Amino acid sequence: MQRYCLFFLLPFIFIRLSSQSKIVDEIVATVGDKKILYSDIEREYYQLLAQGSDPDPDLRCNLLEGLLTQKLMVNQAQVDSIEVTDLQVELSLDKRMQYFISQIGSEEKLEEYFNKTILEIKEDNRDAVREQLLTESMRSEIAKDLKITPSEIRAFYRSMPADSIPYINAQVEVSQIVLYPESSAEAVLEVRERLLGLRQRIINGESFATLAVLYSEDPGSAARGGDIGYSFKSEVDPEYAKAAAGLKIGQVSRIVETAFGYHIIQLLDRAGDRIHTRHILMKPKISAEEKRKTQERLDSIITLIRLDSMKFETAAMFFSGDKDTRLNGGQMINPQTGNARFELDQFDTRDYIVINKLSVGEISDSYESVDDKGKVIFKVVKLKSRSNPHVANLKDDYNLFKQLAAASKENEIFMQWISDKIRTTYIKIGDKFRNCDFAMDGWVK
Repeated sequence: MQRYCLFFLLPFIFIRLSSQSKIVDEIVATVGDKKILYSDIEREYYQLLAQGSDPDPDLRCNLLEGLLTQKLMVNQAQVDSIEVTDLQVELSLDKRMQYFISQIGSEEKLEEYFNKTILEIKEDNRDAVREQLLTESMRSEIAKDLKITPSEIRAFYRSMPADSIPYINAQVEVSQIVLYPESSAEAVLEVRERLLGLRQRIINGESFATLAVLYSEDPGSAARGGDIGYSFKSEVDPEYAKAAAGLKIGQVSRIVETAFGYHIIQLLDRAGDRIHTRHILMKPKISAEEKRKTQERLDSIITLIRLDSMKFETAAMFFSGDKDTRLNGGQMINPQTGNARFELDQFDTRDYIVINKLSVGEISDSYESVDDKGKVIFKVVKLKSRSNPHVANLKDDYNLFKQLAAASKENEIFMQWISDKIRTTYIKIGDKFRNCDFAMDGWVK
């Protein structure tokens, strides 16, 4: 029978049941003083069908067991006086709302879909979100003392079936030194004058969206008339957020300087902590002379390193303009994994071409590239390590197996906790689900 691992509690998702799924509600199970309604199961059931799951006859039983587990954890959190704050709930609701707005297209479409205001949708789902946060807190409490020893990691590795051991693509570790060429005062003045001219044209009645399509240097929003949609203030550059927050709806800002360049911003809407804006971005041009001087400066640093007059890591700390890597000797961190390993296809094309040609320990010549904000940079990279494609093994992939072994041990602790709490908690399953073949024993008493 297909099982849904209790290690993964189904995330709460905003959905609307179809008219065919409307039912007369009833309590189908009780855990402590927590009730599970038939509509709770149906809501999850139709969500999974919408995601492409097969209508397995055991699916509702599996969903009930997931809800029983969640209620068991919420009940114990209450016993143990574990709480989540109203602020935590509000922030979680806001993140979920933002996600669904991005999926459906706009706040208006979401409200139309539910036939409710955003505030009403949030209020309808507040208790469920609080419960999910409580289950997450309880889960953390259960596993807070988890430790994994080297012998346990080796035993876990030896116990894995050969066809379950993951295949690892080629990976590299890279360090970098980055220098930013400076824009001249004349280039900055030119950009500011151009933006002032566009701002005046908008004030005189021309379309902000049309001018953004024609002149904005933000490739992600220019085609949409500069529209970047709804954003939490924490999701955009602080200076951008500060300027937008001070605008009235429809108003156009003065020139705003951010880490990306220079903008004029129009506030389109405000919804709670979110702002809906569009902008025109322009970046001061870098002269050929300034590029040449910056590259020559970087070449002189490379010469010092190659003559062993300075270590690459020391040079990165003293000279690199990249604040995210300079303090750790230029070591690049993969934002997707949080560790230092990258697959080559995760790099920008310019970086890929350079890194792919290096031998381990070799440093590149200087080359022109762009940073994550689209700014021109010159950089040099050092290839610290390279692994060939391979079936994962303890020697080369110890940290991977450490994570897998820890996750497995956490799941064992969690399953044992559930088994213990089932025996000591009041649980009642209604007749409709008493014949379910649950993964854990003891639910039906």
